[in-house]
Amino acid sequence: MSSIRHLIQGHTRDIGFPVKRLLPSMEARTVGPFVFFDHMGPVTFAGGTTEGDVRPHPHIGLATVTYLFSGAMMHRDSLGSVQRITPGDVNWMASGCGIVHSERIPEDVREQGTVVQGLQMWVALPLADEEMAPAFWHYPASELPNVDLDGARLHVLAGTAFGHTSPVKTHSPTLYVAANLPGGGKLQVPADYAERAVYIVSGAATLDGEALNAGTLAVLEPGVVVDILAQQETVLMILGGEPLDGKRSIWWNFVSSSKERMETAKFAWASQQPDMFPKVPGETEFIPLPDH
Repeated sequence: MSSIRHLIQGHTRDIGFPVKRLLPSMEARTVGPFVFFDHMGPVTFAGGTTEGDVRPHPHIGLATVTYLFSGAMMHRDSLGSVQRITPGDVNWMASGCGIVHSERIPEDVREQGTVVQGLQMWVALPLADEEMAPAFWHYPASELPNVDLDGARLHVLAGTAFGHTSPVKTHSPTLYVAANLPGGGKLQVPADYAERAVYIVSGAATLDGEALNAGTLAVLEPGVVVDILAQQETVLMILGGEPLDGKRSIWWNFVSSSKERMETAKFAWASQQPDMFPKVPGETEFIPLPDH
């Protein structure tokens, strides 16, 4: 019997730079609290342009989780946060009742032709926190636990894994780990969480003997300890957690358990109501509400 419940290849689209979307998918809409999974890049951006910049846009009901493998991005939000994120760091932004943010490519990254590559995840907030006050936290790479396990180098980004606990503030039981394996390296993934998945960022591996190539998300069967064997130097992510405490709807940048709340957010952004969606200091642009 296979240890893999779903194999998700995702689809790539160009939004000014290549983005591969793994969640939500036809095979699985969520893995633990993760409701959205984008792999950005790798890509370089020309100097003197705004290629790759994401103008101010709103969120409700979720936490955005940003992690980079290379390059850098500049985060700004309506709380007044201004934070450069570099490889190994974690930006965790809880939108709650409403927040606006932008993500732009720093000019030095453009001018130096630095490759930008990373992951943008959304975690649905539990029902009790859907309307929390928005908040933003930045965690430098040095503050997140590093674990060397038989040659596998692990970075515990959120939750508790492999005997270490990340300081990242989560709102429900969450698993998020980055792993680097040398060719021939092995890693055993315990069954500590109800829902888990493994994503191959680069390289190639087998999971209990089944081949996984770069760009593949393997959603695991619950309760099964799995063994990963790297066929070459491989970078992978382990993610999951406890299932959501109820159904969520996703529309554009909004996540909510209430369709009425979703409509309120749509109207507030379309009419630029500052009580729900304040301006981002220093920003003059914004992404309009889409037609559908």
